[in-house]
Amino acid sequence: MVCVYQKDFEKQFNIMQQKEFYTAKELAEKLRVNIMTIYRYIKAGKLNAHKIGKDFRIDKNDFNKFLNKTKTKK
Repeated sequence: MVCVYQKDFEKQFNIMQQKEFYTAKELAEKLRVNIMTIYRYIKAGKLNAHKIGKDFRIDKNDFNKFLNKTKTKK
């Protein structure tokens, strides 16, 4: 019998193999903000993320959508 948690992990692992992801730390460095800012964006629902264990992974496409939403208008 396979544990429910193991099935969830396998599903998330398969998703991660198919896509490119950033860690919260990588995004913080890329945007030159504190990592807590990234966590607040995730918690507020402004930035979609997958939680794997204790860590978050942010899909490259979701990050690009986030950037487009926050772009200022001329």
